[in-house]
Amino acid sequence: MEKIGIYLTSTWAAVISVCLLLILFVTNTGPIQTLQLKTFDYLITSLDRKQSDEIVVVNFGEKSVEQFGQWPFDRRDVAKTIDKLKEQGASVIVAPILFSEKDRAGGDDELSKVLEGVVLAQTPTTQNSKPDSVRRGFASIGPIDPAGIVYRWPGGLRPLDQHAKVASGVGVVATVPEVDGVVRRIPLLVNIASGLYPSIPLETIRVAAGDPSFQVKTNEGGIEAVRVPAFPAIPTDERGRIWLSWNTKFETVEATQIDNRVKDKIVILGLTIEGVGGIIGTPIGEKWAHEIQAQALQTLVDGTSISRPSVGKLVEGILLTTMLLLLLHIVPRLTVALTVPFYAFVVVGLSVASYYLFKTQLQLWDPSYIVLSVSIVFAHLIFNNFAREFRLKQQIKKQFGTYLSPALVEKLQKNPELLRLGGETRELSIMFTDVRGFTTISEHYGSDVQGLTQIMNRYMTAMTAKIIQNEGTLDKYIGDAQMAFWNAPLDDEMHARHAVKTALEMLNDLERFNKEIALEGVPAFGMGLGINTGSVVVGNMGSSQRFDYTCLGDTVNLASRLEGQSKPYHVKMVIGPQTYEYVKDEYLCLELDCLAVKGKTKGVNIYTIVNKNGLNIAASRSHAEFLMHYREQNWDKALEYIPYIEQAFEGDMIEYYEMMKERVEDYKKNPLSKDWDGVYRTNSK
Repeated sequence: MEKIGIYLTSTWAAVISVCLLLILFVTNTGPIQTLQLKTFDYLITSLDRKQSDEIVVVNFGEKSVEQFGQWPFDRRDVAKTIDKLKEQGASVIVAPILFSEKDRAGGDDELSKVLEGVVLAQTPTTQNSKPDSVRRGFASIGPIDPAGIVYRWPGGLRPLDQHAKVASGVGVVATVPEVDGVVRRIPLLVNIASGLYPSIPLETIRVAAGDPSFQVKTNEGGIEAVRVPAFPAIPTDERGRIWLSWNTKFETVEATQIDNRVKDKIVILGLTIEGVGGIIGTPIGEKWAHEIQAQALQTLVDGTSISRPSVGKLVEGILLTTMLLLLLHIVPRLTVALTVPFYAFVVVGLSVASYYLFKTQLQLWDPSYIVLSVSIVFAHLIFNNFAREFRLKQQIKKQFGTYLSPALVEKLQKNPELLRLGGETRELSIMFTDVRGFTTISEHYGSDVQGLTQIMNRYMTAMTAKIIQNEGTLDKYIGDAQMAFWNAPLDDEMHARHAVKTALEMLNDLERFNKEIALEGVPAFGMGLGINTGSVVVGNMGSSQRFDYTCLGDTVNLASRLEGQSKPYHVKMVIGPQTYEYVKDEYLCLELDCLAVKGKTKGVNIYTIVNKNGLNIAASRSHAEFLMHYREQNWDKALEYIPYIEQAFEGDMIEYYEMMKERVEDYKKNPLSKDWDGVYRTNSK
């Protein structure tokens, strides 16, 4: 151990740390990208806040619902709103709302009469492969075809022809979130079915400028700029995106309260109706989808050219390598009093330089990973220095005959500062549950989010009660799913039986719950369960700031996968092989299959539990013979059993046998290899 400690605190260990940090920089993994983007968020949101003088946002919100009725409104009412905006002097009206289907109220003719001077929305889609979108002319200047660089979709949805022909412009609504799901950039042009289409902000600029087309300039690295002939060139990144400035506040008006605040302004129409309008994550919090378009348009109007230099990554890599090599050279040779100022100079200097270049040039340079890496290597090297000094002192003490006895560790309860992450390995039975039919339930409540929340809380309360009553530990809620386990933190020798008992009681209680909510007109809840038993690590997991008592391990993963397989196997519960061994004498278990879940090559036997009576016990023997013939590829013999056993088990297994029948018929048509191991491999979770 002493030799290991010496190695870990050597300069060579620090060299390895440097190499690993450089590899991470080159590979640019998700966490590294997120760190960089959060740094850019800080820089971009540091821009001075201002009130827009050019754009007003007009919302169809809850007050509009009170006046016009539920969404979608009669388009006559939308037409009246647009007409009123024009009466109040709006210069250009932008409606990032898709009018791709006919109005059920028959108001399309009225709407099309007022669309001159209006920019409508079209959207890319993966659900068709036709260019169902309104084209604009593009002229490309440069060595590369921009259509092969920009974001692409196989098809699009356009407004109705009678609207598209009258509207002054039609632009694409497309946002491309970053790796962390936050929108910071939008593409000014996209590829739909091999054609270039402008975004709504770019199309609005074209309409405002009165130009018929666009120009795209490319270089060897990709797209360089996009422009409307009567408007200054707009610098973009290599894929035609622009960074949004996020520093503008907009006058916001309800559609039922339009007044002269819209005079001579570009008006962005949008939906803020709860459950209808889209919410998108941004560096300044969640925003309505049309507010993203407003920020993008304001960025173009202001001529704000936030850019990430094309050589940014290279320069930052050179700086990172240089700083780390300098640290390796000087820290082991100098005292802390001399190395700390150097470290502080590097950290502060890079941070200030990045901030200065953004404020003066609107250039995004990322000091975050350099600062992080320098801090890690500096701390490592400083620790190495202290470790070497400590070993030297220990050697001196030993030479003088001083004996250093080990310190006694206080119990965790008496000294919370000694709490640390980790846990113990023990056998648990883990259960996952998930709601079936949630989409139907959600559709029943529609925009009544509070009602949906209340019914889900009632369901979770009913199901959780059974877990607590049977000595289980509720680990967590995962959306409409639950995770629980038995045999921790308190010992429970009957953990597998208690888990299965709980599952059966939950299913029985679910029937009572469904009868109760049926009287309220609420669709019935379904539920799938998965139970698995095995060794896991259980204890306090998380960070030093916050941790939870939970368990980790392959057993947990398999339990979750088993729950997911309850749906394709058409049963309410799936249990793993070790759980089966514990409960097979108490419950009637039917083997469903030998299954290799996604990500696994080795199969495990999976089971379900049925009611234990004389008829079912006899049918279970026929079921076992059915599986035997199935695995021996005696397909016809296996099929002979199905008509006799599918009506057994109170009819609960009918859909399972239908599924197996289809599988056998498929195997008959597409024979398996003679050495088939009997394992069914699935790509679903």
